[in-house]
Amino acid sequence: MGSEKFPTPVADLCDANASLILAGELRILEPVFQPYGQCRSFSGRVVTMRVLEHNAGLRALLETPGEGHVLVLDGGGSKRCALIGGTLAEVARGSGWAGAVVNGCVRDVDDVNGCAIGVRALASNPRKPGKSSATEMHVDVDVGGAVVRDGEWLYADSDGIIVCDREIYG
Repeated sequence: MGSEKFPTPVADLCDANASLILAGELRILEPVFQPYGQCRSFSGRVVTMRVLEHNAGLRALLETPGEGHVLVLDGGGSKRCALIGGTLAEVARGSGWAGAVVNGCVRDVDDVNGCAIGVRALASNPRKPGKSSATEMHVDVDVGGAVVRDGEWLYADSDGIIVCDREIYG
């Protein structure tokens, strides 16, 4: 699917897959994320990463072929610094990532908004992140009140963000 608009809006995916919502297999993230980047709709398989007020290892990850994947970056909800800025957004776009959901902040908002990628984050903060700390990759993360697992499918548009353990259709 990648960064181009997927054919079915998130609201319609929820309507068509109500039984998955009831079973807890399709989860709706709380509406706390702000849209950034040029792609308002994006979807793809999830790659998870957990950090806290640093982004050590993030550039190396985003330089790998994204193949239409979506990064779910769990910064613990901290708003004390940004985790992604314009440079990393452009690296992700250039590597073929569909987008990112950041449980934390972004910076260089004008640069991120000029980039042909979808980004959702809690807010913006001009402070850069630290570079050295523990990074956890491919782990379950709690983002937006929902558990998100590596390899799941994420769908985001102006109506919200949903995740499911399988690819879904409307």
